[in-house]
Amino acid sequence: MIDRPDAVLAAVPALAVSGLVIRSIITATGLATGLLAVPLAPLGYLSALALIFGELLAGPVAQRTDGGST
Repeated sequence: MIDRPDAVLAAVPALAVSGLVIRSIITATGLATGLLAVPLAPLGYLSALALIFGELLAGPVAQRTDGGST
């Protein structure tokens, strides 16, 4: 059974690589110009970073530390 921390740890590298994969697919198939595909590479890294910050600020760890301080 996959727990939440395992799913988050698996999602971080998948999100980081997803921007590069989508950019490569778009460029290889020729469906869009290179200028359209350029912003997709950093988008994967930003989404992975957003997931990490979201887990730190609103995930179970933040809820445990918030509940322990009162």
